[in-house]
Amino acid sequence: MFETLKYLVGSAGASGYGSKSTAEQVTENCCDLHSITAIITGATSGIGAETARVLAKRGARLVLPARNLKGAEDAKARILSENPDADIIVMGLDLSSLNSVRNFVSEFESLNLPLNLLINNAGRFALEPAISEDGIEMTFATNYLGHFLLTKLLLKKMIETAKTTSLQGRIVNVSSSIYNWFSGDMIRYLCEISRNKLCDFDPTRAYALSKLAIVLHTKEVAQRLKQMEANVTVNCVHPGVVRTRLTREREGMATDIAFFLTSKLLKTIPQAAATTCYVATHPTLVNVTGKYFSDCNEASTSKLGSNSTEAARLWTASEIMVSRGSNAVFDPLTSALDYDTSKKQFK
Repeated sequence: MFETLKYLVGSAGASGYGSKSTAEQVTENCCDLHSITAIITGATSGIGAETARVLAKRGARLVLPARNLKGAEDAKARILSENPDADIIVMGLDLSSLNSVRNFVSEFESLNLPLNLLINNAGRFALEPAISEDGIEMTFATNYLGHFLLTKLLLKKMIETAKTTSLQGRIVNVSSSIYNWFSGDMIRYLCEISRNKLCDFDPTRAYALSKLAIVLHTKEVAQRLKQMEANVTVNCVHPGVVRTRLTREREGMATDIAFFLTSKLLKTIPQAAATTCYVATHPTLVNVTGKYFSDCNEASTSKLGSNSTEAARLWTASEIMVSRGSNAVFDPLTSALDYDTSKKQFK
């Protein structure tokens, strides 16, 4: 009850910010971002668009990858109307396609730009079951697996940029507190909804699975970057409850009523983008990595969300899913159910 009250009134936490803080407010005291190049996925609308607008206002060069190029160009035009000197590059990317992710990274690398900041923000909530061209359930493919490969392929560039510029790189993964709604065996459930057309598809559980995967991915990447002694951090955020285009497939009276009843708990889009912008830019978070943030403050994760064994197991399965040599993704993935992380081998 006390935590809910703090949220409703917007009480500031240890960071000095709270649920009512906006993206502009949390970046007021950040260093000048003119030397920063940032990639932001899902920046055509909602939280991503506000994140891009505010970072551009603070001087960052933006790369906006999008499946809908017109939407990305419109987002760019809106930012330029407010900040005419903003440096913004629009590029094509369909996160549900591993081939598209590879092509995007190849094209980005050809620009010979540095990369200081990667914000994995794009998300999808599909009501009906759908399978990606790579054989993966579509919500998981878009929200998690595409970002897994994107991050994996861009890490070298980020590490090199941090080394040559002496500026610490940051990766921000946008998750959701809904990840707590998932329980059970992650890989087995993913296999089930990706292979079995007759399974009882639950869109909310599939979405929760993808967001749990993001939390675990953050934990595992942080550990690997530490082992590499790379000057790059990675953290994940819960933006809060906000009505964006993510709910467009659920538009209707039931959705309208639900949002009306919970209206006191909803954030505005500027408020929802605050935690992302805080984690991406605030100077007090230098060397802070592998953490989960909500309302611009570090928060604890669930037992499953902090399980290092599950994080390693998910990483192994993800590596299999993105491997070029796999003709049938879920033939080798089934083996991941029997992967022994303690011995680093299959049982």
